[in-house]
Amino acid sequence: MVLFPNAKINLGLNILQKREDGYHELETVFYPIGLKDGLEFIENKNNKITFSSSGLPLNIDSEENIVVKAYRLLAADFSIPGLDIHMHKVIPFGAGLGGGSADAAFLLKGINDYFELGLTIDQLKVYAVKLGADCSFFLENKPSFASGIGEKLQTIDFTLNGYYLVLVKPTFGVGTKEAYAGIIPSIPKFSMLDSIHLSPEKWQSCIMNDFEAFVFQLYPEIAKIKSKLLNLGSVYASMSGSGSSVFGLFKSEPQLTNEDFSHDCFIWKEWI
Repeated sequence: MVLFPNAKINLGLNILQKREDGYHELETVFYPIGLKDGLEFIENKNNKITFSSSGLPLNIDSEENIVVKAYRLLAADFSIPGLDIHMHKVIPFGAGLGGGSADAAFLLKGINDYFELGLTIDQLKVYAVKLGADCSFFLENKPSFASGIGEKLQTIDFTLNGYYLVLVKPTFGVGTKEAYAGIIPSIPKFSMLDSIHLSPEKWQSCIMNDFEAFVFQLYPEIAKIKSKLLNLGSVYASMSGSGSSVFGLFKSEPQLTNEDFSHDCFIWKEWI
């Protein structure tokens, strides 16, 4: 079976409070985009799992890969044969795009469908939340308001169709723990659920990403990318999640030049 796990962007992100378990209560809107990895699995007769990859280097042991962990979660509860899994990695790391979570969620769905396990989406979410707070989102892959630690999802009737997306990531990523180190939780002035239904042209003044203030201090290059996207005419620009990527939404396709961003930046563009 061949799968194409897609990335997501965060439209705003508010950190509300720190919980007793050390995690943070947050609210954000997840939105799927067309940037995709490739994932293939083939049943083998060895009753073992093999994992290989191409594209961006993973630089971790196979057993630590979230896709392998997803397989082992299901294999612990169901009689699933061994699999040969290959991933072609395109979605960059440390970017706030949910690439690893998407890979794991798509494998959970793929195994459920291929081996006819009969698990519902809600049952798959029980496995997904063990792998990552945003993993559950990719099971349904629809625009969603997320709360809790990102695992409580509410599908919203909302689309960005007709906007042009420019996503820019510098050569480095930002770790989640690193980004949270500078967070001071607070209740936002504007309701995310109300603001998201306004025209995107109004979002810049009411939909914020709480990670930006601290991360921009650590990495001024990320702040410069956001400023450049706004100067190029984006109606809304923001960091995605806690990662280093910044996206801008445009009403028409901007004319980018080689001087706009560093030549070694990762850039993704699409009509949404």
